Amino acid sequence: MTEQYCVVMTTFSDETVGKRIIDALIEQRLAACIQVQAIESYYHWKGEVNSDAEKQMMIKTKVSLYGAVEAEIVKLHDYETPEIIQLPIQHGLKGYLDWINEECQ
Repeated sequence: MTEQYCVVMTTFSDETVGKRIIDALIEQRLAACIQVQAIESYYHWKGEVNSDAEKQMMIKTKVSLYGAVEAEIVKLHDYETPEIIQLPIQHGLKGYLDWINEECQ
């Protein structure tokens, strides 16, 4: 039953903030795995077009933990309105999904 697993995505530009979020989610067992990659973001914010070098965080977790993951990101993030979105995992290798289940609280 893969509907119980998801990927939560967020971005950050400050390495210290990113590391603080990663450490908190892993230590609290809210995430089994977090991957980070460099990206360029282009967006409208407060009436202006912006572009920033950021890092995107992909957090593998359980759907039931989304609220706690979101709350922790909001608590630790330095953005006024951070991107926090949940994407469902519709299919996945059973062994990998079992590992997510074992690693998350």
